[in-house]
Amino acid sequence: MKTTKRWSSVALAVAIVLGLGACSGMSKRDANTVIGAGIGAVSGSVLTGGSALGTVGGAAVGGVIGDRMGR
Repeated sequence: MKTTKRWSSVALAVAIVLGLGACSGMSKRDANTVIGAGIGAVSGSVLTGGSALGTVGGAAVGGVIGDRMGR
């Protein structure tokens, strides 16, 4: 179990680094939209117990909010 947890942590760290690197060429507004969608997807998933509809809905709402904050 300890090994699985360690590998999960490493995989998460790599995903975060690659995700942040992908935002380097974006405008501030585009980056805010992507970050908002990511936060919204995680929040929607947590609030609905992992429902796909909740995840997609959260991503959509988070993306719109991130877009509006980028103006």
